[in-house]
Amino acid sequence: MSQLTDTLGIDATPPRPAAIRRSRRLGLLTLLALLVALLLSIPVLTIAWNVVQPSSDVMAHLASTVLPRYLVNTLILVAVVGSGVMLIGVGTAWLVTMYSFPGRCILQWALILPLAVPAYVMAYAYTDFLQFSGPVQSGLRDLFGWQTPRDYWFPNIRSVEGAGIMLMLVLYPYVYLLSRAAFLQQSVCALEVSRTLGCNGWSTFLRVGVPLARPAIVAGTVLALMETLADYGTVQYFGVQTFTTGIYRAWFSLYDHTTAAQLSAMLLGIVLLFLLLERWNRGAQRYHHTSVRYRHLPQPRLGGTARWLSTLICALPVVLGFLLPAAVLVSMGLDNGIDVGRFLPQAFNTFILGAVTAVLAVGFAILVAYGARLQPGPLTTFASRVASLGYAVPGSVIGVGILIPFAWFDNSLDAWLRDSLGISSGLLLTGGIAALVFAYLVRFLAVSLQAVEAGLAKVRGSMDDAARTLGRGPSGTLVAVHAPLLWSSLLTAGLLVFVDVMKELPATLIMRPFDFDTLAVQAHNYAADERLGAAATPALMIVAVGLIPVLLLSRAIAQARPGGGEGPD
Repeated sequence: MSQLTDTLGIDATPPRPAAIRRSRRLGLLTLLALLVALLLSIPVLTIAWNVVQPSSDVMAHLASTVLPRYLVNTLILVAVVGSGVMLIGVGTAWLVTMYSFPGRCILQWALILPLAVPAYVMAYAYTDFLQFSGPVQSGLRDLFGWQTPRDYWFPNIRSVEGAGIMLMLVLYPYVYLLSRAAFLQQSVCALEVSRTLGCNGWSTFLRVGVPLARPAIVAGTVLALMETLADYGTVQYFGVQTFTTGIYRAWFSLYDHTTAAQLSAMLLGIVLLFLLLERWNRGAQRYHHTSVRYRHLPQPRLGGTARWLSTLICALPVVLGFLLPAAVLVSMGLDNGIDVGRFLPQAFNTFILGAVTAVLAVGFAILVAYGARLQPGPLTTFASRVASLGYAVPGSVIGVGILIPFAWFDNSLDAWLRDSLGISSGLLLTGGIAALVFAYLVRFLAVSLQAVEAGLAKVRGSMDDAARTLGRGPSGTLVAVHAPLLWSSLLTAGLLVFVDVMKELPATLIMRPFDFDTLAVQAHNYAADERLGAAATPALMIVAVGLIPVLLLSRAIAQARPGGGEGPD
């Protein structure tokens, strides 16, 4: 995320009382940003504390039985998803950015569409499509005269490899988006020089395009892998035992909070290992080009077989990752009866959670980002980094890390009030949506913080100086100057958080109040009962809302190149 380097000018004259008061307000803003960061670090601190607690017999039993399976399945998922998202994301991004071929205008934004489909929804759709009674196997039996499953072999979609493919089809847009943005930023000069040195299109891609885009490719892959480690709905539905399913089993089936926290610590350790490996692999290397001249990308028109092969390569992820599962969901919904009114209570719950979280996330993001702008330094940088840490933490880990301290607080307060005043406070935090909203804030504040920081980076420091000379303090400058300029960024941040909350499943399953379901939970419950037709309607509602930020991202990324976009089609 970009950080603003402009600072306010320093007045050499002796400070006046108003300046002293302004300085105190700035110090308070920094303290508030630190307070937000510390609050959001509660889940990680809780998990770290439980690591040093004595292990129970349950943990020893898991270590001797299923823990190796958790590790192996998790590593297989990481390998399948990591290699798949890089292959699909980088290859398609290079083709739609650098060449012209039939359908490119549509495919360049359609390739982002799978980002709107939660992985567990993809799993429901493909299970119905590929199961024994589904259209694929039924068609094969009719075509070849087969009668029973013993007459032929068909791959089992409910496997660790199948889960990896589902996650790969959903998560490759992370790599595609960042890779395409990096390719759009590359100078035509570097590409032309590679051609003069005898490189063809393939060699230019491997020796120039990929090395210059390496940070973006690695960043997108790391995001996809973190989402893979955080997934619960897909692996649980496919019966794949990973660290995430083990955490839920320890929490809900074995009722062992310490074991759940220690499994969460292992999963968090794997996430941190990936982040450290990425940082170590990059080292002190920097990737940039020396030319500041930008022209429209030439985008030569492919001919012969290459043009149709490029169309096929770019269209296949869209078909498999969005069109096919969407068609399956619509078909299941029509067969079962698409009754939107039936899910209005769950839609209302989802809307309330998303709206409250979005407003709070944008507010906290403004607090942290504005504090970093007014007082750049180690403290505000620390606050920004800690506030962004939650996006790298799986939702199951966040849920466990929040419920342990929040439940202790609720029980302690209730016991004290009963002993002292003879009244009961009930479950103030864990009995309602407060703890759940807090979990969403921990998980998704980084999304809104990135958008707000990017918006603030475009506001010149001279505007702050001008507002100060007109008598505006920090809060007045924020309201009168920055807020109007940041309006589109704030709306984007809130919308992204809202849609992420709609799709979130692991933390919601752990922390939702009794008899409080969201669309994601409702779809999961129906699918767990093998009622895929009933799960289709809430799944379609989630996908429909998820398309909104996808279209916004597509429009923004297409205009990202300096010097006037991508060039004519």
